[in-house]
Amino acid sequence: MTHQGVKLRTLTRADFLEAIHATCPQLSRAEAHELFEQTIEGICFALERGEDVNLRAFGTFTTRNKRERIGRNPRTGTPAVIKPRRVTTFKASPRLVSYVNNGRRGTIFTQT
Repeated sequence: MTHQGVKLRTLTRADFLEAIHATCPQLSRAEAHELFEQTIEGICFALERGEDVNLRAFGTFTTRNKRERIGRNPRTGTPAVIKPRRVTTFKASPRLVSYVNNGRRGTIFTQT
């Protein structure tokens, strides 16, 4: 993917771990890894229980129940039953939307 002629890369788990370690150099890499894993695990457990996860200035993760419905196989066009399931949704906060649309103006978590 490119943006204004610059090749973009995907932000990875390793990038997050490096950022945590760089921000908190008193943490070892192992402690930064554990902190990150516990955070992700906490978010997943909350969603599994059906709770919303609201990360202020970032957005809200929620789960929704989707009912059974009839879909179509895109290749053959034959009807297929899509089973009921829970899906996770994300709604970006207004601050994140503004940050993405207007470019970097300091840190996203600074009060404006």
